[in-house]
Amino acid sequence: MGSVAAALGERGFRVTGSDENVYPPMSIFLEKKGIALTEGYRAENIPGNVDVVVIGNAIKRGNPEVEAVLNRKLFYLSLPEVLKNYFLCGCHNLVVTGTHGKTTTTALLAWIMEKAGRKPGYVIGGLPKNLGQGARLNDSKFFVVEGDEYDTAFFDKRSKFIHYLPELVIVNNIEFDHADIFNNLDEIKLSFRRLLNIVPQNGMVVLNGDDANCVQVAKDCLAQMIEVGFSKNCAQRIRGVAYSSRGARFKLGEETFEVPLIGEFNVRNAAMAATAARFYEVPKTKIDNALKSFSGIARRQELRGEARGVKVIDDFGHHPTAIAYTLQALRHRYRGHRIWAIFEPRTNTTRRAVFQQQLPDALKTADGVFISQVAKLEQIPEEERLNPEAVVTAIAKAGRPAFYEENADAIVDRIVPMLRPNDIVAVFSNGGFDNIHEKLLKRLQG
Repeated sequence: MGSVAAALGERGFRVTGSDENVYPPMSIFLEKKGIALTEGYRAENIPGNVDVVVIGNAIKRGNPEVEAVLNRKLFYLSLPEVLKNYFLCGCHNLVVTGTHGKTTTTALLAWIMEKAGRKPGYVIGGLPKNLGQGARLNDSKFFVVEGDEYDTAFFDKRSKFIHYLPELVIVNNIEFDHADIFNNLDEIKLSFRRLLNIVPQNGMVVLNGDDANCVQVAKDCLAQMIEVGFSKNCAQRIRGVAYSSRGARFKLGEETFEVPLIGEFNVRNAAMAATAARFYEVPKTKIDNALKSFSGIARRQELRGEARGVKVIDDFGHHPTAIAYTLQALRHRYRGHRIWAIFEPRTNTTRRAVFQQQLPDALKTADGVFISQVAKLEQIPEEERLNPEAVVTAIAKAGRPAFYEENADAIVDRIVPMLRPNDIVAVFSNGGFDNIHEKLLKRLQG
């Protein structure tokens, strides 16, 4: 929403907006772009002369601004409808999907197309450092979109990616997530089948051939398809992966690529983006140049600062698989260093007990673990709620120091005396986490 708001502002629209909590990096980005932000929802936030109201998918009935829109009989749309109706019609739309890696893969693909001179439009669910913003709504024939399987709006329960008129679809992986809107993995697979069912026959599906769920949902797809992965059955096989502190080198088919990202999941992200670019006849030299110069995404293994020899890393990871992959990648980058993981259960899925068994296995790969209280505790019935103390107990039984603390301040108080030079602290949250990164760095500096 924030990235598209900024892009619309650049096209001459007057844009205002409200959110429950406004926090960096998006809040700073929007302020620089001149977008008026209001914290908290009030009916009077909606201007009297408003032409269109765009309603985000986190907004529910009962929200005072939604009720005002309905009562005033204003014209309203979901964000995906805005993209489809005003920007995507008639374009070559490259839609990147999957439970994990969407943002990084979308940013990689957009950067490849940019370096190839295609000047793509794009919508990315984060802030890619090369591009400087998460959305560009221009008049290019090429549009790169991060396609989320989450629902569209309170008035449209289909997955967002259904609206994006895909010509090419990347399916990175499929796992269970979003327990607030999907009852099980089969429902998620159904959404992906619906997406693949609207890819034209002259389009392309780039599929993770190592993921059985991906292979299954693509079984009846009528579009061209190419499987990418490490297994022998993949048409584009990833081989010869080598890591250094600066990044990774790998072979894709018979060609070698380098990317300044670490971890198997990032190698796969890069391979998927490179394969998609080939469909649009981007030369190998252009793909090489883009991958080597990729600067990453804000909040994806992002170094927030260093104090007393301790590095503080910010990461958006919240699903157990993503957390495990990120910790594995940090092991490659910081060989021989102690790695601490701090996790905030904040998403609609991780606040529930869905991953009660998987979270200990993911987190115990760190050398020490801290978990905070479940965010917005009162919204989840106690019997459905994640039990952080039980997660901590399971990790401690595996021989790793693990601690439960209610909030960011309590975690900082407890962890700082335990830290020593060369330690790495990885903070996992999809929210602001009460500015824990800055609090930790400030305390270490003090």
